[in-house]
Amino acid sequence: MPDFEPVLLANIGKPESHTLKAYEAAGGYRALKQMLKEKTPLDVVELVKSSNLRGRGGAGFPCGLKWSFLPKDHPGPIYMCVNADESEPATFNNRILMEQDPHQMLEGTILGCYATRASTAYIYLRYEYPQALNRLEAAIAECYAQGYLGKNILGTEFSLDIYVHRGAAAYICGEETGLIESLEGKRAWPRIKPPFPAVEGLFRKPTVVNNVETLCCVTHIAARGADWFKSIGVPSDPNNPRDPGSYGPKLYCISGHVNKPGCYELPLGVTCGELIDRHGGGVWKGRKAKAAVPGGISMGLLTAAEFDCPLDFAGPGRYGCLGLGTAAVTVLDETVSIVDFLHNTTRFMAHESCGQCTPCREGTAWALRLLERIKAGKGRLADLDLILEIGDNIGIIPGTTICGLADGAAWPMKNSIRKFREEFEQHIKGTNPGGYMVTEAVRALQVIKVH
Repeated sequence: MPDFEPVLLANIGKPESHTLKAYEAAGGYRALKQMLKEKTPLDVVELVKSSNLRGRGGAGFPCGLKWSFLPKDHPGPIYMCVNADESEPATFNNRILMEQDPHQMLEGTILGCYATRASTAYIYLRYEYPQALNRLEAAIAECYAQGYLGKNILGTEFSLDIYVHRGAAAYICGEETGLIESLEGKRAWPRIKPPFPAVEGLFRKPTVVNNVETLCCVTHIAARGADWFKSIGVPSDPNNPRDPGSYGPKLYCISGHVNKPGCYELPLGVTCGELIDRHGGGVWKGRKAKAAVPGGISMGLLTAAEFDCPLDFAGPGRYGCLGLGTAAVTVLDETVSIVDFLHNTTRFMAHESCGQCTPCREGTAWALRLLERIKAGKGRLADLDLILEIGDNIGIIPGTTICGLADGAAWPMKNSIRKFREEFEQHIKGTNPGGYMVTEAVRALQVIKVH
């Protein structure tokens, strides 16, 4: 892939990049001024829709299409919620944007609110991001002082207030209706849909929920146009009418066993191997890669033989993963136990399940108990099929839960065991040579007394 000039990270590393003065010096808020002066809200919706911008928070739903779901004749108020929870493990691209270039996100938020006729926006911020909180609140204050927020913005009839709301460190709040419930001061239990937030969201009013990176892309689409955005990335598949393409730049986080962990901006569609070798500096300590998570642990695993996988919205699904997710790639070298990886992943998901849906609450906990038994040397080969059965029967995709957390828990179970079954079987046989063939029911975990 030829060298790519960063857009979303263009200001990162420059002096005082988080300030309004530095942002305006780099051309910031010009697009907002132009849109408010020359375009109607519907024009902005159509601009974003024509760009085929897909949400960067994980699901990849077309942003402009989501905006168009809002009722046309609603008297208001209409709300926008900015999802800055970013709780997917190994994901930190939103943090970089908020800490070092908050005005880029705020300009996109203001544009999004103008397009959707929202009068109030809430930035739902992950509790563990104190510097992002300080930078966002300072940037918002600068916007009020400069006339970019408040009543009659830039002399127009458009008015907007933005507030920062800190979450309480819950993974489930990354789900849009769980986020909305938390904003309302309630337990963050995702809502049954329909009604969808566009019809009945925050305070039972029409609401749009967008990710931080998505709104940063809106800023540049407004400034450069839809054709520019669609010149980057992977075009739609002409043989698949349901594929809207994977257009635009993307922030890829890479961590784990690489020489140069960090956040890299590249066109959508870079392969996992190129990201690791060219940008991540290759696998550390001269070792070989065994596997990689393509986009947050809820997406599952790619084996080293699958590193030709393009990291766009369609690529990981063709390799048995849930999807691109947050594009947070975690590399596992040849020394890593996949049994340990799946145990840690399942433990996280069991802890973060809100408990509202029985298949998720019981399924994640049951899978964790089975893996704890395997790690304690009491595992059976039959346990692997039980874990696969759990994975195949929980989540939105089989239609058993309200939100997608169970799918995120299930995919690592399913493809870790199916892709690395031999490693799991060797571990069980080696740690439980006398009982690995047992088929009758046994206790989930026998308590072992240490004398």
